Amino acid sequence: MIKEQTFNYNNGELGLIVLESSKELGEKINEQIKLKRGTDETFIIPSDEIRFSNGEGKVKLSESVRGKDIYIICDVGNYSCTYNMFGIKNHKGPDEHFQDIKRTVSAIRGKAKRITVIMPLLYESRQHRRKGRESLDCALALQELERLGVQEILTFDAHDPNVQNAIPLLSFENIYPTYDILKTIITEEKDFKIDKNELLVISPDTGAMDRAIYYSSVLGADVGLFYKRRDHSTIVNGKNPIVKHEYMGRDVENQDVLIVDDMIASGESVLDIARELKKRKARNVYVSATFAFFTEGLEKFQKYYDEGILNRVYSTNLTYISEDLLKAEWFRKVNMSELLGNIINRLNREQSIAKYMDATYIIHELLKNKNNK
Repeated sequence: MIKEQTFNYNNGELGLIVLESSKELGEKINEQIKLKRGTDETFIIPSDEIRFSNGEGKVKLSESVRGKDIYIICDVGNYSCTYNMFGIKNHKGPDEHFQDIKRTVSAIRGKAKRITVIMPLLYESRQHRRKGRESLDCALALQELERLGVQEILTFDAHDPNVQNAIPLLSFENIYPTYDILKTIITEEKDFKIDKNELLVISPDTGAMDRAIYYSSVLGADVGLFYKRRDHSTIVNGKNPIVKHEYMGRDVENQDVLIVDDMIASGESVLDIARELKKRKARNVYVSATFAFFTEGLEKFQKYYDEGILNRVYSTNLTYISEDLLKAEWFRKVNMSELLGNIINRLNREQSIAKYMDATYIIHELLKNKNNK
């Protein structure tokens, strides 16, 4: 057995700074690394995110970080974090979480050997390109982290990975949770049939087509597409409303259907597509998404489940999941702590993470084992 001290830690001793927004995920990652290294010693460096009564804030570290390889973990989508401002209870938004990342880097004061920021949900990733006179928020945020001295950024399923062109000299890793999602689906759905004649992968729009093609290729299934016809004459909640979903693909009758996307916001598109698929006599409708926000509540999803239109929704714990959502019989959580623990462990040891960037081989192994069983 290889002893711990034989590894060369070029980047310094490992340290995790887990911000309030990622407390649960960070603790699970810490346990995974402890298990991997066979130690009971925690890697988490205690930190406090302090808010003054007028809304201003600061971050304070309780231990030295000098010479350490620091990983800052933050979920910018966690809306459950609160603070009091002028006696009013406020929920932290993405802007405030991102500000806490910058405060943490400031608190480190250049003492760490290396700083890596892990934002599973990339900050402002939906505002990744400019159309007319509007801000370019994601690119500006990445450049700001670079100026502050961050050496590496890790994220999952970025809305548009090309945004990394804003920081061409900075290490930017965009990881996909495909293997973990498929593994959970196969484990949970005993009747899920991976057969070209009985399974169809659906992209809910043209933007998610690459993702759907990848899923279909590793599953050996056909792919279909729903095209969103929008009313470009009006804007509702910052976007043009969808008039109709047009389907392009083969017949879905008596098929298991897997709809794949990067995120579920209100969920209207997914539910509309599920209804259209059921009208076309699809057998089972499953949904997988890296991030599930449910910005307009869970009631409609429950209704569609009760009516037999929707079978299950799968999403990761990379962003906040409410207690009500965890209890929903139509929802299943995909735990990503093992993958993140392995990635952090290898990066600290200057080992390649290439096998975690392309999961094709291990997905094929997973499917082979399922077929053998």
